[in-house]
Amino acid sequence: MTAPGPPGSSGPAGSVRADSLAASGARYVGLAGAVVLAVAGYLGGALPDAPLGVTPASIWRTPDGPATLTCWLVGTALLVGAWWSLRDGAPSTRWAYVTASLWALPLLFTPPMGSRDVYSYACQGWTYAHGVDPYAVGVAAAGCPWLDTVAPIWRDTPAPYGPVFVLLAALAVGLGGGLTGTIVALRVIAVAGLLLAALCLPGLARAAGVPTRRAAWLALAGPLVGVHLIAGAHNDAVMLGLLLCGLLVAVRRPGWPAGLLLAGALLGLAVTVKATAVVVVPFAVLAGVRRPYPVRALVRDGGWLAGGLVGAVLVTSVLSGLGFGWVRGLTHSGDSEQWTSPPTAVGFVVDYAGALVGRDPQAVPVIRAVALLLLAGVLVVLWYRTWRALRRLNDARVVVRGAALALVATVVLSPVFHPWYATWPLALLALTALRTTWFVLPAVAAAFLALPDGTNLARVTKAPGALAMTALLLTVLLRAARRRHR
Repeated sequence: MTAPGPPGSSGPAGSVRADSLAASGARYVGLAGAVVLAVAGYLGGALPDAPLGVTPASIWRTPDGPATLTCWLVGTALLVGAWWSLRDGAPSTRWAYVTASLWALPLLFTPPMGSRDVYSYACQGWTYAHGVDPYAVGVAAAGCPWLDTVAPIWRDTPAPYGPVFVLLAALAVGLGGGLTGTIVALRVIAVAGLLLAALCLPGLARAAGVPTRRAAWLALAGPLVGVHLIAGAHNDAVMLGLLLCGLLVAVRRPGWPAGLLLAGALLGLAVTVKATAVVVVPFAVLAGVRRPYPVRALVRDGGWLAGGLVGAVLVTSVLSGLGFGWVRGLTHSGDSEQWTSPPTAVGFVVDYAGALVGRDPQAVPVIRAVALLLLAGVLVVLWYRTWRALRRLNDARVVVRGAALALVATVVLSPVFHPWYATWPLALLALTALRTTWFVLPAVAAAFLALPDGTNLARVTKAPGALAMTALLLTVLLRAARRRHR
């Protein structure tokens, strides 16, 4: 047996003590970063009366601009550095939850940060609460009294979210009364979604055979969660909570009709918050199938889960009185063109190349359409390979990993990408991936893409960003091809 070493020694006791000190340092460095980010929110966050459509240069020229940008950069760097330092796992699950909660507290009480979407939510809820169909008209035509707070690009756009979230937004309007109360209520709803996700993570981590302390740390303590899901009150938090809950029920109750109906209903609610959740449904079907995955069981058990999902979608669509108008609203989600979406970036580069020879290819919509077709093919291949692997391994980790890769493909091939979209695959990759750098690093980069007032840096770096993204995409594809060839 090895004797404990003295303080500062390189023996086991000294190593444990050093690790504990490093973790404590990371905790308080991250907390300092969250506090500094909260200060940036008060100085120049996405406040209702903040000027819209500004650039970093114009923010710098405002009285509080230098302090705002400095606090944003320093706070983000501190929070990112602390999260990155423990990317292989926090000291314990409890430690991870406590630290993530500490980091969330300052951001829970700051003005909205990172985007102005929460004001769109408020106006869409107001529209429905006042008897107007938010899928038929934009918030400007509906007469929302808070229209000046909404980003101009979304004022004439019908709501792109499902009826469950529209109902939640209307509830927030009813509870909040005015704009400030509505924003507070929407933030409480987002936090409730994160709490549901936090409750489901340990069960999914055990089923997937990964340390809960690592899964909880990666999924809940990241800077994108604090800035965008809590301070920004994005509805992605609600979607993730329902999605993880539905997946957990399917994993725990394979072949049990009542459990599969419940899992399907939870996933249906996730879809009617944000339609992206639908890509996880085929993998949840595999999670709910009784072993050893014969085709007959796939049809039977998958039918129960599909019944729960369809039932939830039908009930919420009918009872809300909105029908399926929300499906049409999805077509407007790509109205914003940014190089952070790889297909859009490639389209930009093709257009730039065409302009050099006097042509206007209008390549962005074409390449976006091709990418969506490619996404459909990738999802089918992923599902088939997951099914084949399950028949050999019978491991829940295979299902969760398949769902995680489906979300990765969705994020990469979608027409638009915003920083908070990275939280979708991050939550599931935290439960399955053996190596973390390849997905933690993009999340770190995404944390620096938005300024506190909602200015998206992708809008002011269009050409260089498109070239860089296209070069990165080509590099990844070439490396993958070489590896496959070897």
